[in-house]
Amino acid sequence: MLGVCLPGRAVAQRVTAQWGVQAIPAFTETNVVPGGRSLGELRVVQPTVMLHAVAFGDRLRLIGTVDFEKYTIPHGELSPGSWGESFEDRRHPHTLVHELMLVGGGRRLFAAAGKGFVPFGTDDPMSRPTVRFPVNHHLSQILERAVLLAGVRIGPALLEGALFNGDEPVSPGSWPAWDRFGDSWSTRLTVTPLEGLEVQGSYARVNSPEDRGGAAPADRKVSASARWERGRWYGELEWARTATADGAFIFHSVLAEGAVTLGKNRPYVRLERSDRPEEERLFSSRFRTRRPLFDNSILGITRWTVLTGGSALDMRWRTLRYTPFVEASWIGIARVGGGVFDPRVFFGRTRGVALTLGVRLATGMRMPRMGRYGGWPSEVTGRMDMPMPAGAEE
Repeated sequence: MLGVCLPGRAVAQRVTAQWGVQAIPAFTETNVVPGGRSLGELRVVQPTVMLHAVAFGDRLRLIGTVDFEKYTIPHGELSPGSWGESFEDRRHPHTLVHELMLVGGGRRLFAAAGKGFVPFGTDDPMSRPTVRFPVNHHLSQILERAVLLAGVRIGPALLEGALFNGDEPVSPGSWPAWDRFGDSWSTRLTVTPLEGLEVQGSYARVNSPEDRGGAAPADRKVSASARWERGRWYGELEWARTATADGAFIFHSVLAEGAVTLGKNRPYVRLERSDRPEEERLFSSRFRTRRPLFDNSILGITRWTVLTGGSALDMRWRTLRYTPFVEASWIGIARVGGGVFDPRVFFGRTRGVALTLGVRLATGMRMPRMGRYGGWPSEVTGRMDMPMPAGAEE
């Protein structure tokens, strides 16, 4: 942390900043791959640089995150079940400017503007224990949008509302379509009835997320969750529903995850059942779909049941935090309703496994709970690698 005192009213104009850097070299192998084969890949995922700064008695805040996946995983990260932004069974790289938000106000009233997270759903998976992203990433979060939001806090309740552009990024280097700003909106109510417990419900109408020109159907999204984090314990239960094309296609998700810190060791588990759309794959890559869409190209819906368990060991060398981890996933795939997409034919199986070995490398501030702009510094107490109880890092 660094502090800079400007001339004049030193206390009121003090500028305080925190920075952090992190990356995760990881090897993943799975037998849930298009064509019924196995595949293993070594990649550097989630390489980010973070900067958080405050001024004027914490009334003005700058929140920035640069994500270098444009360079480390330009063709995505091997991840069965992941989808979105024309990637299938690979997690897409995030945009270079992942988050750049200016926040003004105090604990009761605040407003924020920039490129960042829409007040909808649950936390970005990067700030949660499991390295593998959940299948429901595009059902439970809305990110990397040009967003204008405001919030009011009354007692244990926080109400947020936002306007933003509906289009998703079309490449890791793309910016939001500014002429579409305000065509979508969201609202979220978060209540903390007791210490450590957080409950939220949110709704969003996202106009034409799959087509930058605005010609695709709108999504109507609902999310509800309960989150517990206190001492060495962490847990979350969430539900999400997305209806597209006036309800012609409906996608559901239920997820439960938890972790406990035992000294320097941190075992964790996640169970998820989520739907995803199946679209026509490109001939040049079975992991990609066509963009822009010529029409509504959903060929069917699959339901993914994924049980992931892992364990991480928090270590430190001087200012470097390094956390070796191992994760294993059992994966089940089922076809929901009609459609021509058959997972048994496409993947050669309806059950499979995935294994990931890697190490989290980080220094400086820990990964915050991205998209929580309603207070400072409480919203930066979330940890990418989960906080250890006091004294455990010594």
